[in-house]
Amino acid sequence: MVAITPGIAVVTAIILLALVAFATEPVPVDITAIAVMVTLMLVEPVTTQLAALGLVPAPVPMITPEQGLSGFANAATITVLAMFILSEGVQRTGVVQLLGAKIAAFTGTSETRQLGATIGVVGPISGFINNTATVAILLPMVTDLAERGETSPSKLLLPLSYASMFGGMLTLIGTSTNILASELSDRLIGHPFGMFEFTQLGIVVSVVGTAYLLTVGRYLTPARIKPKQDLTEEFEMGEYLTEVTVREDSPLVGRRVYDALVDTDFDVDLIQLVRDGEVFLEPLAPKEIHAGDVFALRTDRDTLVELLDVEGLDLVPEVTVDESELEAAESGQNLVEVVISPGSSLVGESLSSANFRQRYNATVLALRRGRELMRQRLDDVRLRVGDTLLVQATTDSVERLDANRDFIVAQEVERHDFREGKIPVALGIVAGVVALAAFDVVPIVVAALAGSLGMVATRCLRPTEVYDAVQWDVIFLLAGVIPLGIAMEETGAARLLADAVVETSTVLPLLAVLGVFYLVTALLTNVISNNASVVLMVPVAVEAAQRLDASAFSFILAVTFAASTAFMTPVGYQTNLFVYGPGGYRFTDYLRVGAPLQFIFTLVTPLGIAFFFGL
Repeated sequence: MVAITPGIAVVTAIILLALVAFATEPVPVDITAIAVMVTLMLVEPVTTQLAALGLVPAPVPMITPEQGLSGFANAATITVLAMFILSEGVQRTGVVQLLGAKIAAFTGTSETRQLGATIGVVGPISGFINNTATVAILLPMVTDLAERGETSPSKLLLPLSYASMFGGMLTLIGTSTNILASELSDRLIGHPFGMFEFTQLGIVVSVVGTAYLLTVGRYLTPARIKPKQDLTEEFEMGEYLTEVTVREDSPLVGRRVYDALVDTDFDVDLIQLVRDGEVFLEPLAPKEIHAGDVFALRTDRDTLVELLDVEGLDLVPEVTVDESELEAAESGQNLVEVVISPGSSLVGESLSSANFRQRYNATVLALRRGRELMRQRLDDVRLRVGDTLLVQATTDSVERLDANRDFIVAQEVERHDFREGKIPVALGIVAGVVALAAFDVVPIVVAALAGSLGMVATRCLRPTEVYDAVQWDVIFLLAGVIPLGIAMEETGAARLLADAVVETSTVLPLLAVLGVFYLVTALLTNVISNNASVVLMVPVAVEAAQRLDASAFSFILAVTFAASTAFMTPVGYQTNLFVYGPGGYRFTDYLRVGAPLQFIFTLVTPLGIAFFFGL
């Protein structure tokens, strides 16, 4: 057994603190990863100074600055960065949206066809385009598919997320996790993953997962949102939307909207102004209020009573402010659901601090976080990834929101900026990258970078769009956690953990030990980042395999597949968060639908690894 040294004790403490931070997210996970990286680099110089002062017995060896910063120059980090650019190039052509339109024509009102088409499309696409981007692109299509077919979107969105996960296991480039695991495998055992090396296992997993989602999973997935429901009903806005008219004796007459009602202590939002039959939307702030003006408001009953009394307003009788009312005007106003995407600059901000109303000329009427609905004091709510906003805005503003990477508009928006003429070019570039890597003409990182340049050279992407294409939080997360794996190896922490696993081999067969690695990694991934799970578990898996005289590559595959199948919590994988709000799910829905699938994969994947790759 490996003795517990000060180095092992320190790195274990850092890992435990990191796990807590990853799970609770007091700060974004990429910031936690960078903090871990900096802490690891500080351990040795700080303890050296403390030892010189006699405060500690001896310096604690850890990692060098070069090792600490190696994540930024790591082939996996650069490859993932390039794959984001390739995915964006394909996305800008609109090819996925065109495919979605053809699917909608095929599925009709059959829930079985809708579910089968959703899984059948997202799975294969996720093998070649980053699965997070794939779900972001397909989410509006699937929502509209459900609405046209009078199906609850809740029945389709969770399968969309799950299918993107096991679809990402079809090829090396399906997820950033695969690319990171390949680099770790190359460094530890000299065996990087081939482009299609585990495709046969990925197909088995996908077939099993699809069969589950079409049968047992279909009946376990709840219909949280009613089919074809008015958005104001879906967000239960009946008691919060009303219309008022300005009396001639109102103190508001002659004042600007901003001075009178926007900049006020009242919890009220102005949705629209009707004057002489003409409807006005944002920006309303500079408009002067006239007697007879009719305002549509979002507020609660108590505030409304006080508002009527203080500001000289009258209720408009027998008016129901619903979706049809809010979208009836000729001014092109729309009521849409907008999801906060990962990496959004609004995460951690409030609507007020982000200046949402003025920046986007849009009004937020409600916010849904899973099953929690918020319709009061919205300006002060700190936004999270996956939050779904009920937004009213003009067509132009909705198009700007749809084009903004901070958001996913959950309804399909007709866009005119797709480069459909570049579809063959973009797909050809991706095919070239795959072929170059598959036949070992050049390393995957070189092929991916060349493909990224090709996207710009052929005008599939403009140079200014390249940096916006990259999810920088993922890049910094990778760069930050890679040194943690190095520290585990350098200090002997990986060997110590491997010893504990090896002890189980005295009572379990080798296949069961492989299953243990799969299960532990899968459970870990449900509460922390999938990339962090791979970095923590791959070195342990290699050590354990070598001590058991087993195939280290097979153990690495078990960890890799487990890290990309986090079905049991909305926080386990970014795609789960994408659908959390739009599907109106509860936290327990993921456990109910995902736990049986996780158990099935815990049996199927180790068996598949043993069959295809041996033990």
